[in-house]
Amino acid sequence: MKILSKIRGFYVMIEFVITVLIIIVLMYTFRQNTHPIRRSWGKMQTFLMGFSIKQIGEVNPKTTLLVMNHQSLIDIVALETIYPKNLCWIAKKEIEDIPLFGHIIPAPRMISIDRKDKRSIIKMIKEGKERISEGRVLAMFPEGTRGRGDRLLKFQSGAKILAEKLELIVQPAIIVGARHILDSKSLDAHGGEVKVIYLDPIDPKEDDEWFEKMYRTMEERLTLELTSK
Repeated sequence: MKILSKIRGFYVMIEFVITVLIIIVLMYTFRQNTHPIRRSWGKMQTFLMGFSIKQIGEVNPKTTLLVMNHQSLIDIVALETIYPKNLCWIAKKEIEDIPLFGHIIPAPRMISIDRKDKRSIIKMIKEGKERISEGRVLAMFPEGTRGRGDRLLKFQSGAKILAEKLELIVQPAIIVGARHILDSKSLDAHGGEVKVIYLDPIDPKEDDEWFEKMYRTMEERLTLELTSK
């Protein structure tokens, strides 16, 4: 079984890279509205990789910042597939620096940040405000990197600063099972189900400790989901 999961993982990564390069070309060609392209790509991935997505909870129509736990490339695939609005992902600059593949950031006008450069936060706020004015919803992983999927890592401050500076409505979401579908580090891949659980929205203006409370709420829900399997 281990060998089969490795073979499947190799197939998934080859397929993933090829299709990403194709949609990069399509997004540069039809740059005014890349959302349908990305959504169609996401649906195609669920078919080719052999997994399903189960949504729990409702998307708040007033949300301007979506924050999630991060464990696999599948996290992005799942959200691009089911989220009804045009997401603008905030990603680390290292992704944009990857030859060819890095165009996945500028082609659909996502936002990249250099965590080593303090001026990058100003860029994030400026570009975030622009994307929101275009009707997009900002999306980011406050952990800043992929975890194992069994617990939340410490949240970085970027999401807190962004939400408070732009007075955003924040909706947290928990993703469960994505690492089982594709472990981005070991490249093991399996079929199965990914859960996307939308939690209650938060208005940071109403509570000075909203960020810490949001972390605890997300951690508790993730633990509940994992222990109830």
